[in-house]
Amino acid sequence: MNDPAQPPAATDGASKRIALTVAAAFFMETLDATIIVTALPAIGAGFGMGALDASLGVTVYLIAMAALVPAAGWCAGRFGARRVFALAVGTFTAASLACGLAPTFEVFVAARVLQGAAAAFMSPVGRLVVLRETPKHRLIEAIGTITWPGLIAPVIGPPLGGLIATHASWRWIFLLNVPLGLVGLWLIMRLFPRRTDAAPTRFDAAGFVLTAVALAALVEGLTRLGGPQPGSPATLGLLALGAVAAAAAVRHARRTAAPLLDLRALAVPTYALATATAGFVSRIAINASPFLLPLMFQIGFGMNAFQAGSMLLVYMGGNLVMKSATTAVLRRFGFRRVLTVNGAICAATLFGCGLLSPGDPLPWVCVLLFAAGMARSMNFTAVNTLAFADVPDESRAGASTLGTMLQQVSLALGVALGAMVLGASQALRGAPAVQLADFRHAWYVVGLLMAIATLMTLRLDRQVGMAVSHRR
Repeated sequence: MNDPAQPPAATDGASKRIALTVAAAFFMETLDATIIVTALPAIGAGFGMGALDASLGVTVYLIAMAALVPAAGWCAGRFGARRVFALAVGTFTAASLACGLAPTFEVFVAARVLQGAAAAFMSPVGRLVVLRETPKHRLIEAIGTITWPGLIAPVIGPPLGGLIATHASWRWIFLLNVPLGLVGLWLIMRLFPRRTDAAPTRFDAAGFVLTAVALAALVEGLTRLGGPQPGSPATLGLLALGAVAAAAAVRHARRTAAPLLDLRALAVPTYALATATAGFVSRIAINASPFLLPLMFQIGFGMNAFQAGSMLLVYMGGNLVMKSATTAVLRRFGFRRVLTVNGAICAATLFGCGLLSPGDPLPWVCVLLFAAGMARSMNFTAVNTLAFADVPDESRAGASTLGTMLQQVSLALGVALGAMVLGASQALRGAPAVQLADFRHAWYVVGLLMAIATLMTLRLDRQVGMAVSHRR
């Protein structure tokens, strides 16, 4: 039953502190997902295996996270968003400790599965708390605050992981999460209000199974596309299974009175464009960049891992500088103009990366990376804010869960797309290994994809999102 004595809406100061707490949890989660990549050789050596075998720790994390995201909205409604978010942060912290102390690889993999499961609840439930506790006139600032982790962590994660693995122990990558998680738990219990949601419906077990199978099969299939046997029967079978299960899940959601995966928000044009069409395509293109850049600098330019990671810090600098201006830009020019102009800039920087050569002056390379980072920051903030600009309050829980799920899929697709183009280019050239020419082709493909996404935004009305942008 609903509690008739709900706490009052959070004040501006309280909502800001809540957004900062959620952002800190998001940062811990996102950093953990990216910092492990450069440490895989050290992790493999610690367990007496190669880096490729150790990459199972990355794969199981992504699969667990993607498969369980759809259950987050129902759990938040059934048990309360505050309780679920606190449990997710606590579980993530405990799993981090288990990863850092794992005596065998099997224990490590099991702990990574637990981490991915906890992360699946942290993102959508944390975003839901922020949306509920933030007054509409502060929504841009709040969304901008919780967007920071997705901008910074993927950039600093790889070089930081390499630094820790080289000068300390890879186990510290996970052990550092423990004090952060404990502080986060204390803040959640202190700052987050106790709210009683509407009486939850029955758990949609069929929808959960179909969605989980679809996401797990698609993520694993896409991951294998970047492996040594992209056309193997197992890979194709997983992709086929994922496609069939996804179609069945959509059909089930449309025919069920209370589906686990609520598709009603897709009827809102701005939400559909920001999450399922233009925004989804642009995320695929942009998410390929952190995968392609360090590989290109090492394989194509001959840099070592630390040098390549240092170049990504320039990319991060563009993110940071632009982040402080995104709110003002959106309020001055509106969503349509920002998404079209910034989308064109973003596409141009992706094409520009394909034109880089080892002999190019370093300042020119840095300027291009800085501009690419600025465009990335502006795109993420604009798309994330537009997605919820017109979603009614009663649909926000389902919209948050669906949006998070689609973000995870776009992340996997971005990496898979980069790997697929590199492999296809290498095969067509008949080369024994990936070379700089293959990276050029990959950049051209993702640049074209970003251009297509930008053209999609031209359908937006010039006044779209006025309720949250307050455009003058």
